[in-house]
Amino acid sequence: MTKQPQLAATFPKRKAWIIAVTMAFGIAAPIVIAGANSQPSNGFGPTVPNNTPAPRPAPPGMVWIPGGEFSMGAADSPSDGEVGMQATRDSRPIHRVYVDGFFMDQTDVTNAQFARFVKATGYVTVAERKPRQEDYPTAPPENLVAGSVVFSPPNHAVPLNDHYQWWSYVHGANWRHPTGPNSNIVGKDNYPVVQIAYEDAVAYAKWAGKRLPTEAEWEFAARGGLAGKPFVWGDVFRPDGKWMANTHQGHFPNQDTGADGHVGIAPVKSYSPNGYGLYDMAGNVWQWTSDWYRADYYQQLAAAGGVTRNPQGPANPWDPDEPSERKKTHRGGSFLCTDQYCSRYIVGTRGKGEVSTGTNHLGFRCVQDANSGPKQS
Repeated sequence: MTKQPQLAATFPKRKAWIIAVTMAFGIAAPIVIAGANSQPSNGFGPTVPNNTPAPRPAPPGMVWIPGGEFSMGAADSPSDGEVGMQATRDSRPIHRVYVDGFFMDQTDVTNAQFARFVKATGYVTVAERKPRQEDYPTAPPENLVAGSVVFSPPNHAVPLNDHYQWWSYVHGANWRHPTGPNSNIVGKDNYPVVQIAYEDAVAYAKWAGKRLPTEAEWEFAARGGLAGKPFVWGDVFRPDGKWMANTHQGHFPNQDTGADGHVGIAPVKSYSPNGYGLYDMAGNVWQWTSDWYRADYYQQLAAAGGVTRNPQGPANPWDPDEPSERKKTHRGGSFLCTDQYCSRYIVGTRGKGEVSTGTNHLGFRCVQDANSGPKQS
Protein backbone atom coordinates (compact mmCIF):
# COMPACT_ATOMS: atom_id res chain seq x y z
CA MET A 1 0.00 0.00 0.00
CA THR A 2 1.36 3.42 -0.98
CA LYS A 3 2.74 5.36 1.95
CA GLN A 4 1.75 9.00 1.79
CA PRO A 5 1.05 11.57 4.49
CA GLN A 6 -2.54 11.49 5.68
CA LEU A 7 -4.63 14.43 6.74
CA ALA A 8 -7.33 14.07 9.33
CA ALA A 9 -10.39 12.63 7.65
CA THR A 10 -13.23 15.07 8.18
CA PHE A 11 -16.96 14.52 7.86
CA PRO A 12 -18.87 17.43 6.35
CA LYS A 13 -21.80 18.86 8.29
CA ARG A 14 -25.27 19.26 6.83
CA LYS A 15 -25.73 22.55 8.65
CA ALA A 16 -22.66 24.10 6.99
CA TRP A 17 -24.45 24.23 3.65
CA ILE A 18 -27.80 25.19 5.12
CA ILE A 19 -26.37 28.17 6.96
CA ALA A 20 -24.11 29.41 4.17
CA VAL A 21 -23.35 27.40 1.08
CA THR A 22 -20.60 29.76 0.00
CA MET A 23 -18.80 29.83 3.35
CA ALA A 24 -15.12 28.97 3.13
CA PHE A 25 -13.95 25.98 5.15
CA GLY A 26 -10.54 24.57 5.89
CA ILE A 27 -9.58 21.01 6.68
CA ALA A 28 -9.25 20.18 10.32
CA ALA A 29 -5.73 19.58 11.49
CA PRO A 30 -4.85 16.11 12.78
CA ILE A 31 -5.98 15.73 16.38
CA VAL A 32 -3.16 16.21 18.84
CA ILE A 33 -3.80 14.82 22.31
CA ALA A 34 -1.11 15.20 24.89
CA GLY A 35 0.52 11.91 25.79
CA ALA A 36 -1.57 9.86 23.37
CA ASN A 37 1.51 8.56 21.55
CA SER A 38 3.01 7.09 24.71
CA GLN A 39 1.28 3.74 24.21
CA PRO A 40 3.75 1.20 22.80
CA SER A 41 2.78 -0.55 19.59
CA ASN A 42 2.76 -3.90 21.44
CA GLY A 43 0.23 -2.66 24.00
CA PHE A 44 -2.40 -5.27 23.14
CA GLY A 45 -3.26 -8.01 25.59
CA PRO A 46 -5.16 -11.18 24.72
CA THR A 47 -8.83 -11.25 23.85
CA VAL A 48 -10.59 -13.36 26.49
CA PRO A 49 -14.10 -14.20 25.31
CA ASN A 50 -16.79 -15.35 27.70
CA ASN A 51 -17.54 -19.06 27.65
CA THR A 52 -21.21 -18.56 28.46
CA PRO A 53 -23.38 -19.88 25.62
CA ALA A 54 -26.04 -17.76 23.98
CA PRO A 55 -29.08 -17.56 26.29
CA ARG A 56 -31.48 -18.19 23.41
CA PRO A 57 -31.39 -18.75 19.66
CA ALA A 58 -30.14 -15.78 17.68
CA PRO A 59 -32.93 -13.63 16.20
CA PRO A 60 -33.17 -13.77 12.40
CA GLY A 61 -30.26 -12.05 10.75
CA MET A 62 -28.29 -11.72 13.98
CA VAL A 63 -25.38 -13.61 15.55
CA TRP A 64 -24.30 -14.11 19.15
CA ILE A 65 -21.30 -12.07 20.26
CA PRO A 66 -20.00 -13.69 23.46
CA GLY A 67 -18.46 -10.59 24.98
CA GLY A 68 -15.42 -10.70 27.21
CA GLU A 69 -12.27 -8.74 27.91
CA PHE A 70 -10.05 -7.26 25.21
CA SER A 71 -7.63 -4.48 24.38
CA MET A 72 -9.41 -1.58 22.69
CA GLY A 73 -7.82 0.98 20.41
CA ALA A 74 -5.32 1.12 17.56
CA ALA A 75 -1.57 0.74 17.70
CA ASP A 76 0.87 3.42 16.61
CA SER A 77 2.62 1.07 14.25
CA PRO A 78 5.88 2.22 12.62
CA SER A 79 4.93 0.24 9.52
CA ASP A 80 1.99 2.56 8.95
CA GLY A 81 4.07 5.72 9.11
CA GLU A 82 1.75 8.68 8.74
CA VAL A 83 -0.73 6.72 6.68
CA GLY A 84 -3.83 6.14 8.72
CA MET A 85 -2.33 6.42 12.17
CA GLN A 86 -0.90 9.90 12.69
CA ALA A 87 -4.40 11.29 12.27
CA THR A 88 -5.98 8.72 14.58
CA ARG A 89 -4.44 9.65 17.89
CA ASP A 90 -7.93 9.65 19.35
CA SER A 91 -7.81 5.83 19.18
CA ARG A 92 -4.98 5.68 21.72
CA PRO A 93 -3.90 4.76 24.32
CA ILE A 94 -4.84 1.12 24.08
CA HIS A 95 -6.82 0.13 27.16
CA ARG A 96 -8.58 -2.91 28.58
CA VAL A 97 -12.35 -3.19 28.33
CA TYR A 98 -14.95 -5.81 29.21
CA VAL A 99 -18.35 -6.12 27.49
CA ASP A 100 -21.23 -8.48 28.22
CA GLY A 101 -22.50 -10.78 25.48
CA PHE A 102 -25.10 -9.51 22.99
CA PHE A 103 -26.64 -10.23 19.62
CA MET A 104 -25.57 -8.20 16.59
CA ASP A 105 -26.92 -7.81 13.06
CA GLN A 106 -24.83 -9.84 10.63
CA THR A 107 -24.96 -6.98 8.15
CA ASP A 108 -25.62 -3.30 7.97
CA VAL A 109 -29.34 -2.50 7.88
CA THR A 110 -30.39 -2.79 4.25
CA ASN A 111 -32.65 -0.71 2.04
CA ALA A 112 -35.28 -3.46 2.18
CA GLN A 113 -35.24 -3.57 5.97
CA PHE A 114 -35.44 0.19 6.30
CA ALA A 115 -38.27 0.31 3.76
CA ARG A 116 -40.30 -2.11 5.91
CA PHE A 117 -39.78 0.19 8.89
CA VAL A 118 -40.90 3.26 6.93
CA LYS A 119 -43.94 1.44 5.54
CA ALA A 120 -44.98 0.30 9.01
CA THR A 121 -44.46 3.62 10.77
CA GLY A 122 -44.62 6.40 8.18
CA TYR A 123 -41.26 7.64 9.46
CA VAL A 124 -39.67 10.57 7.65
CA THR A 125 -35.89 10.82 7.85
CA VAL A 126 -33.95 13.97 8.69
CA ALA A 127 -32.81 14.34 5.08
CA GLU A 128 -36.42 14.27 3.87
CA ARG A 129 -37.54 17.08 6.18
CA LYS A 130 -37.33 20.71 5.20
CA PRO A 131 -34.96 22.45 7.62
CA ARG A 132 -36.76 24.87 9.93
CA GLN A 133 -35.80 28.53 10.11
CA GLU A 134 -35.88 28.44 13.91
CA ASP A 135 -33.22 25.73 13.89
CA TYR A 136 -31.04 27.70 11.48
CA PRO A 137 -31.83 31.34 12.25
CA THR A 138 -28.91 32.71 10.20
CA ALA A 139 -29.60 30.59 7.12
CA PRO A 140 -30.84 32.27 3.93
CA PRO A 141 -34.41 31.08 3.23
CA GLU A 142 -33.38 29.65 -0.14
CA ASN A 143 -31.06 27.23 1.66
CA LEU A 144 -33.85 25.69 3.73
CA VAL A 145 -34.41 22.81 1.35
CA ALA A 146 -34.53 19.12 2.22
CA GLY A 147 -31.42 17.25 1.17
CA SER A 148 -28.24 15.64 2.36
CA VAL A 149 -24.49 15.38 1.89
CA VAL A 150 -23.17 13.48 -1.14
CA PHE A 151 -19.71 12.46 -2.27
CA SER A 152 -19.19 14.51 -5.43
CA PRO A 153 -15.69 13.82 -6.72
CA PRO A 154 -14.03 16.27 -9.10
CA ASN A 155 -12.82 15.05 -12.48
CA HIS A 156 -9.23 15.98 -11.70
CA ALA A 157 -6.74 15.70 -8.87
CA VAL A 158 -7.13 18.21 -6.06
CA PRO A 159 -5.13 18.96 -2.91
CA LEU A 160 -6.39 16.95 0.04
CA ASN A 161 -6.60 19.92 2.38
CA ASP A 162 -10.24 20.88 1.75
CA HIS A 163 -12.85 18.14 1.87
CA TYR A 164 -15.51 20.47 0.46
CA GLN A 165 -13.88 19.88 -2.90
CA TRP A 166 -15.45 16.42 -2.96
CA TRP A 167 -18.56 16.79 -0.80
CA SER A 168 -21.73 18.65 -1.74
CA TYR A 169 -25.12 19.30 -0.18
CA VAL A 170 -27.59 17.94 -2.72
CA HIS A 171 -31.24 18.96 -2.63
CA GLY A 172 -33.44 15.88 -2.71
CA ALA A 173 -30.76 13.44 -1.56
CA ASN A 174 -32.10 10.97 1.01
CA TRP A 175 -32.22 7.24 1.68
CA ARG A 176 -34.44 6.61 -1.33
CA HIS A 177 -32.25 8.82 -3.54
CA PRO A 178 -28.77 8.43 -2.06
CA THR A 179 -26.89 10.70 -4.47
CA GLY A 180 -29.72 13.05 -5.38
CA PRO A 181 -33.19 13.11 -6.95
CA ASN A 182 -32.01 11.43 -10.15
CA SER A 183 -30.74 8.39 -8.25
CA ASN A 184 -32.76 5.59 -6.68
CA ILE A 185 -32.45 2.25 -4.90
CA VAL A 186 -34.46 0.16 -7.36
CA GLY A 187 -32.89 -3.30 -7.47
CA LYS A 188 -30.75 -2.52 -4.44
CA ASP A 189 -32.76 -4.11 -1.65
CA ASN A 190 -29.64 -5.82 -0.29
CA TYR A 191 -27.46 -2.71 -0.23
CA PRO A 192 -26.86 -0.85 3.03
CA VAL A 193 -29.30 1.97 3.63
CA VAL A 194 -27.45 5.30 3.68
CA GLN A 195 -28.24 8.99 4.19
CA ILE A 196 -29.19 8.11 7.74
CA ALA A 197 -28.83 10.68 10.54
CA TYR A 198 -28.31 9.47 14.09
CA GLU A 199 -31.94 9.92 15.13
CA ASP A 200 -33.04 7.93 12.07
CA ALA A 201 -30.90 5.00 13.14
CA VAL A 202 -32.20 5.20 16.71
CA ALA A 203 -35.81 5.27 15.48
CA TYR A 204 -35.32 2.15 13.37
CA ALA A 205 -33.56 0.33 16.18
CA LYS A 206 -36.36 1.11 18.63
CA TRP A 207 -38.98 -0.11 16.18
CA ALA A 208 -37.02 -3.33 15.65
CA GLY A 209 -36.67 -3.95 19.40
CA LYS A 210 -32.95 -3.33 19.20
CA ARG A 211 -30.49 -0.51 19.86
CA LEU A 212 -27.27 0.86 18.44
CA PRO A 213 -24.04 -0.70 19.68
CA THR A 214 -21.70 1.10 22.02
CA GLU A 215 -18.29 1.82 20.60
CA ALA A 216 -16.79 -0.88 22.82
CA GLU A 217 -19.35 -3.49 21.74
CA TRP A 218 -18.76 -2.59 18.11
CA GLU A 219 -14.98 -3.01 18.37
CA PHE A 220 -15.18 -6.26 20.34
CA ALA A 221 -17.49 -7.66 17.66
CA ALA A 222 -15.39 -6.33 14.78
CA ARG A 223 -12.24 -8.01 16.09
CA GLY A 224 -13.99 -11.38 15.84
CA GLY A 225 -11.97 -12.91 18.66
CA LEU A 226 -8.61 -11.68 17.39
CA ALA A 227 -6.31 -9.47 19.46
CA GLY A 228 -4.30 -6.52 18.23
CA LYS A 229 -4.68 -7.16 14.51
CA PRO A 230 -4.82 -4.16 12.17
CA PHE A 231 -7.68 -5.62 10.15
CA VAL A 232 -10.81 -7.47 11.19
CA TRP A 233 -9.52 -10.49 9.26
CA GLY A 234 -5.89 -10.46 10.45
CA ASP A 235 -2.50 -8.95 9.71
CA VAL A 236 -2.39 -8.55 5.92
CA PHE A 237 -4.55 -6.13 3.95
CA ARG A 238 -4.89 -8.52 0.98
CA PRO A 239 -4.08 -12.06 2.10
CA ASP A 240 -2.99 -14.07 -0.94
CA GLY A 241 -4.06 -11.13 -3.09
CA LYS A 242 -7.72 -11.40 -2.01
CA TRP A 243 -9.82 -8.29 -1.45
CA MET A 244 -11.38 -8.46 1.99
CA ALA A 245 -13.35 -5.21 2.10
CA ASN A 246 -14.84 -2.52 -0.12
CA THR A 247 -12.39 0.37 -0.04
CA HIS A 248 -11.13 2.98 -2.50
CA GLN A 249 -8.62 2.13 -5.20
CA GLY A 250 -7.18 4.64 -7.62
CA HIS A 251 -6.33 8.27 -7.02
CA PHE A 252 -8.43 9.84 -4.28
CA PRO A 253 -10.86 11.54 -4.64
CA ASN A 254 -11.19 11.75 -8.40
CA GLN A 255 -10.78 8.12 -9.49
CA ASP A 256 -12.14 4.86 -8.11
CA THR A 257 -10.91 2.01 -10.28
CA GLY A 258 -13.12 -0.58 -8.61
CA ALA A 259 -10.25 -3.06 -8.42
CA ASP A 260 -11.93 -4.69 -5.42
CA GLY A 261 -14.99 -5.45 -7.55
CA HIS A 262 -17.06 -2.39 -6.71
CA VAL A 263 -17.07 1.28 -7.60
CA GLY A 264 -18.81 2.98 -4.72
CA ILE A 265 -21.13 1.11 -2.38
CA ALA A 266 -21.46 -2.69 -2.53
CA PRO A 267 -24.25 -5.09 -1.55
CA VAL A 268 -24.00 -6.53 1.95
CA LYS A 269 -22.17 -9.86 2.22
CA SER A 270 -19.95 -9.08 -0.77
CA TYR A 271 -16.85 -10.07 1.20
CA SER A 272 -16.00 -12.79 3.71
CA PRO A 273 -17.29 -12.45 7.30
CA ASN A 274 -15.07 -12.06 10.33
CA GLY A 275 -14.59 -14.62 13.07
CA TYR A 276 -18.01 -13.94 14.59
CA GLY A 277 -19.85 -14.18 11.27
CA LEU A 278 -20.24 -10.41 10.79
CA TYR A 279 -20.01 -8.89 7.33
CA ASP A 280 -18.57 -5.51 6.32
CA MET A 281 -17.08 -4.51 9.65
CA ALA A 282 -14.44 -2.74 7.56
CA GLY A 283 -15.16 -0.58 4.54
CA ASN A 284 -18.36 -0.23 2.48
CA VAL A 285 -20.24 2.19 4.78
CA TRP A 286 -19.49 3.81 8.11
CA GLN A 287 -21.69 2.73 11.02
CA TRP A 288 -23.19 4.84 13.80
CA THR A 289 -22.52 3.87 17.41
CA SER A 290 -24.35 5.16 20.48
CA ASP A 291 -21.28 6.81 22.05
CA TRP A 292 -20.69 10.53 22.06
CA TYR A 293 -17.39 11.34 20.40
CA ARG A 294 -14.66 12.74 22.63
CA ALA A 295 -11.13 12.97 21.29
CA ASP A 296 -9.69 12.42 24.78
CA TYR A 297 -12.05 9.66 25.94
CA TYR A 298 -9.49 6.87 25.71
CA GLN A 299 -7.08 8.89 27.79
CA GLN A 300 -9.77 9.21 30.44
CA LEU A 301 -10.39 5.46 30.50
CA ALA A 302 -6.69 4.60 30.57
CA ALA A 303 -6.06 7.07 33.39
CA ALA A 304 -8.75 5.37 35.49
CA GLY A 305 -6.75 2.15 35.27
CA GLY A 306 -7.93 -1.44 35.43
CA VAL A 307 -10.58 -2.88 33.15
CA THR A 308 -13.52 -0.69 32.16
CA ARG A 309 -16.74 -2.71 32.22
CA ASN A 310 -19.42 -2.08 29.61
CA PRO A 311 -18.45 1.54 28.86
CA GLN A 312 -21.30 3.64 27.54
CA GLY A 313 -19.16 6.44 26.16
CA PRO A 314 -18.45 9.88 27.59
CA ALA A 315 -21.17 12.02 29.15
CA ASN A 316 -20.80 14.70 26.51
CA PRO A 317 -19.10 15.20 23.15
CA TRP A 318 -15.90 17.10 22.44
CA ASP A 319 -14.12 17.46 19.12
CA PRO A 320 -11.24 19.94 19.41
CA ASP A 321 -11.64 20.78 15.74
CA GLU A 322 -15.29 21.77 16.23
CA PRO A 323 -15.96 21.97 19.96
CA SER A 324 -19.49 23.32 19.61
CA GLU A 325 -20.74 20.42 17.48
CA ARG A 326 -22.57 17.41 18.94
CA LYS A 327 -20.96 14.35 17.38
CA LYS A 328 -21.37 10.62 17.77
CA THR A 329 -18.70 8.06 17.00
CA HIS A 330 -18.63 6.27 13.65
CA ARG A 331 -16.85 2.98 13.11
CA GLY A 332 -15.62 0.78 10.26
CA GLY A 333 -14.64 3.13 7.45
CA SER A 334 -16.24 3.10 4.02
CA PHE A 335 -15.79 2.62 0.31
CA LEU A 336 -13.97 5.96 0.32
CA CYS A 337 -11.23 4.89 2.71
CA THR A 338 -7.77 4.76 1.20
CA ASP A 339 -4.18 4.89 2.35
CA GLN A 340 -3.94 8.25 0.57
CA TYR A 341 -6.38 10.01 2.88
CA CYS A 342 -8.46 7.94 5.32
CA SER A 343 -7.53 4.40 6.30
CA ARG A 344 -10.19 3.92 8.95
CA TYR A 345 -10.75 0.36 7.74
CA ILE A 346 -7.98 -0.32 10.27
CA VAL A 347 -9.84 -1.87 13.20
CA GLY A 348 -9.68 0.20 16.37
CA THR A 349 -9.63 3.54 14.57
CA ARG A 350 -12.50 5.96 15.01
CA GLY A 351 -14.69 8.27 12.97
CA LYS A 352 -17.04 11.01 14.10
CA GLY A 353 -20.13 12.71 12.77
CA GLU A 354 -22.51 15.53 13.66
CA VAL A 355 -25.78 13.90 14.69
CA SER A 356 -28.07 15.47 12.07
CA THR A 357 -25.80 14.64 9.14
CA GLY A 358 -26.22 11.61 6.93
CA THR A 359 -24.10 10.89 3.87
CA ASN A 360 -24.10 8.38 1.04
CA HIS A 361 -21.34 6.40 2.79
CA LEU A 362 -22.89 6.20 6.27
CA GLY A 363 -25.27 3.53 7.54
CA PHE A 364 -25.70 1.47 10.71
CA ARG A 365 -26.35 -1.93 12.23
CA CYS A 366 -28.09 -2.86 15.45
CA VAL A 367 -27.56 -5.00 18.52
CA GLN A 368 -29.93 -6.64 20.97
CA ASP A 369 -29.35 -7.39 24.62
CA ALA A 370 -28.94 -11.02 25.58
CA ASN A 371 -32.23 -11.27 27.44
CA SER A 372 -34.47 -9.19 25.19
CA GLY A 373 -37.47 -10.99 23.74
CA PRO A 374 -38.23 -11.60 20.05
CA LYS A 375 -39.01 -8.40 18.16
CA GLN A 376 -39.60 -7.05 14.67
CA SER A 377 -37.52 -8.45 11.81
